[in-house]
Amino acid sequence: MDFKLNDEQLAIKKAVREFAEKEFTPELALGYDQKEDFPHTLYKKAAQLGFTSMRIPQEYDGQGYGVFEDSIVVEEMCRVDPGIGVAISLGILMIPDVLLKHGTEEQKKKYIPPLARGEKLAAAAFTEPEHGSDITRMDSTAVKCGSEWLINGAKEFITNATTADTLILLCQTDPNSQPSHRGQSLFIAEKGMQGLDATKLHGKMGIRPCVTGSLSMCDLKVPETNAIGELGKGFYYTLELFNGTRITVAAQALGIAQGAFEKALNYAKTRKQFGQPIISFQGVGFKLAEMAIKIESARLMTYKAAWLYDKDKPDLIATSMAKAYASRVAMEVTDDAIQIFGGYGYLADYHVERYHRCAKITEIYEGTSEIQKMTICNFLMK
Repeated sequence: MDFKLNDEQLAIKKAVREFAEKEFTPELALGYDQKEDFPHTLYKKAAQLGFTSMRIPQEYDGQGYGVFEDSIVVEEMCRVDPGIGVAISLGILMIPDVLLKHGTEEQKKKYIPPLARGEKLAAAAFTEPEHGSDITRMDSTAVKCGSEWLINGAKEFITNATTADTLILLCQTDPNSQPSHRGQSLFIAEKGMQGLDATKLHGKMGIRPCVTGSLSMCDLKVPETNAIGELGKGFYYTLELFNGTRITVAAQALGIAQGAFEKALNYAKTRKQFGQPIISFQGVGFKLAEMAIKIESARLMTYKAAWLYDKDKPDLIATSMAKAYASRVAMEVTDDAIQIFGGYGYLADYHVERYHRCAKITEIYEGTSEIQKMTICNFLMK
């Protein structure tokens, strides 16, 4: 299968690369990493250029492309800086996707355009303190009270928890359903609603400009019009969402690996030891060759998963393979990059250590690598 980019995709890639290289300066990237702040100004600039709304239809102020083009954008941003790139790529996390498939027209018109224009940020709250990757069980509950739903519970490790204006919450609406995931439903909540509190988590290993936090829902009242799709379908809607978002996480990993590789390659060409560039030593040259092979393999797997998704043939196995492999490649390539830099690679000013720290999360969120392998194993057993 030929994944050669067409002229339009090449133009997108070029435009994003130029934007990121101009705006994500090394000094700025270091600052955001140290301060753990969301890059609001950069996000709005990216949104104005359409880079944050690639897969939103034009009728809702988006660009009308697919996951493939979105993956190109994510890859290029993370190539220049993983922390800022991830933060910007996750600004409208999941909400447009689920509303486009299952939301009412009123919900689409109300919530999607402000996200597409970069005026608001989104969060998707699935993970809970006691259950982690196991979303078949929810301690958060939603009980119908007249024309409202009363939500109680807690969510953990939520991207954009404290910065989001619009959030989706996965809750148990039928406590008696067997198995329990058949009684889960999705709801829209908004910043400022009484009973919804968010707390920022500090001291993350990587992707520090991408703010992560905890959510607490205490008698949070949302109108019945904020239920998404059918009651009892929340678990299935969530799995459907992961089919797309896991591809963009693979793209994050791919960009991180590519960026670290380029830095290591340039260093190996200019750094001299024993009177010659260190790339001429097989211990370094072969390492770079292996890095290039892994990155190209990860790119083909990621692009294939995105291509299938956009052809309305989402392949759960292709997606799981792409995410599991690309995230492992990101860890291995960034580790090798540090080794090539030697002692300098251990210093923040040379940046590759930040790439390594940021790479790790791609093996954890949107379903751990173990979850991806379980999915692949289940397929193999059938």
